[in-house]
Amino acid sequence: MRTSPTLLLRRAFVGCCALAAFWTPGAPASAGTPVPGEALVPAEAVVSAGTPAGGAPAPQAEALPFTPRYRALQHGGIVRAANSSISCRSSTRSALPHGSSRTAGVTRAATPSCLAVRRGAPAANGDFDMLYIDVDHDPNTYNSSRAEVRLPKGARVTYARLYWGGNLRVGEQKPPKDDGRVLIAEPGGAYKVLRADRVAGHRTARGADAFQASADVTRLVRASGSGLYTVAQVNVAKGRSAAGAWGGWTLMAAYEKRSEPLRQLAIWDGFGTLGPGEERVIPFGGLRLPGRVRGRVGLVAYDGDRGRTGDSLSVSTGHGTPTALGDSANPRDDVLNSTISEPGPRAAGRVPAYANTLGYDSDVLELGTEIRGGGDQLAFRIVSQRDAAWVGALFAAVDAKQ
Repeated sequence: MRTSPTLLLRRAFVGCCALAAFWTPGAPASAGTPVPGEALVPAEAVVSAGTPAGGAPAPQAEALPFTPRYRALQHGGIVRAANSSISCRSSTRSALPHGSSRTAGVTRAATPSCLAVRRGAPAANGDFDMLYIDVDHDPNTYNSSRAEVRLPKGARVTYARLYWGGNLRVGEQKPPKDDGRVLIAEPGGAYKVLRADRVAGHRTARGADAFQASADVTRLVRASGSGLYTVAQVNVAKGRSAAGAWGGWTLMAAYEKRSEPLRQLAIWDGFGTLGPGEERVIPFGGLRLPGRVRGRVGLVAYDGDRGRTGDSLSVSTGHGTPTALGDSANPRDDVLNSTISEPGPRAAGRVPAYANTLGYDSDVLELGTEIRGGGDQLAFRIVSQRDAAWVGALFAAVDAKQ
């Protein structure tokens, strides 16, 4: 970590938060709905002295129910950019502390090297001393990473939202008051302070101090379009513990384009734990599905470990047994496997592009034969049997009946 306390104070964030309005379940928000104001402040406008120039930190709640954030019926789809904010040290490899809850009663192979894990080898974040990712060469930031928003040519962004979160307690304890603010830079642009515009989820449980915050970035993404976006200063802790360090960010962008199929688009968010006997069910009603349905679903979750089975994302039409989703990057019984993945031959770019993100999942999965044609509802079910995981956001883009 390169940043001195003086530099950090000089770059102290503006922090304040207001509750954002929700769409009630089943009430569609049209693509023409006015876009809420963004909480963006130029980084250069932030003064020193260590006091945020915007009031109190973001309000927080232990659990936030999953609520519709955006919904539209339009020709178009949803894309997302995502990356982790922390990874293993390339020079340090260490075994998990003896007797931890992650390994109790289980015989595990020797921990692979950090380099092998970054290339995709299975391992848990608690196996390593974790250090910040910092790609921007800016001495005033202690973590930063980049990811590509890839919009179809001619598309117009109708809604965009940034989600960020992680674990505040590892080898160090990060202050929760900083959960609700990050820096964001559009392709070729300078950093701007982004403040959460809704209550931040924050809960201490099972050895972790977890949070997720989010903010509307529609105007920024609409004006800037495709390219690499940089997000810095995600409030996550570095170091090593049985719970492990983890954290990252995801930018979701809904768009319209007349030449694409008519689709039902929806984004939900919330914050809550997953574990043995716990689940999240997200209903998607009011649909008119054609006879042959295609679509995609995206999920943001925290503290998943590659190689530990027992977690899944399934879909049902309200009739019959739910069908677990999966692909070559996400086994159906290990969907929370520390991946940032999407269908297609060429994934959106990331810097860095580690294959195992050690506790951060932002995945996009195809929907197809799992959906019964001609129905009017879907339900997404997320379950996990691991000792601790958190789920933060989900989106769906599903073909609609013309």
